[in-house]
Amino acid sequence: MPPDIKTAMIDVGLTAYPGRIAAIMLRLLFPLLACTFVALAAAAPLPPAARAEIDGLMSRLEASACEFNRNGAWHTAAEARTHLLRKLRYLEDKGMVRSTEQFIELAASGSSTTGRPYLVRCGSGAPVASATWLHSQLQAMRPAGRQRDAP
Repeated sequence: MPPDIKTAMIDVGLTAYPGRIAAIMLRLLFPLLACTFVALAAAAPLPPAARAEIDGLMSRLEASACEFNRNGAWHTAAEARTHLLRKLRYLEDKGMVRSTEQFIELAASGSSTTGRPYLVRCGSGAPVASATWLHSQLQAMRPAGRQRDAP
């Protein structure tokens, strides 16, 4: 054993208890490993049906030629799609979204920075809350018997 490590072990009294080093390392390592496994389990992928609905909503938004208001500035539907999909990726990485309704609530209804609601304006119509617009599009996409997912 190198002299500097042996000296350090003698200073903290570890040479008398060779198993003590392993016990200390396990005590420190186990919680770290447990947290890693919990984080990986929490980041489960979005169910395919929900992902298909979200992709459908984003396609409808982009095809609508509506404008999207975010924090007081109007953006094209294509820009809105890009922004909302970026927020979806973040939520998926954190394991925070499991349904289309959760996506609308957590990512597509307002700014996570300012708290201001997003708005959608189609043509010369009055702006509506993006959550309202997206929910109406979602209902139009779904079969009549399936109106709402459990979160």
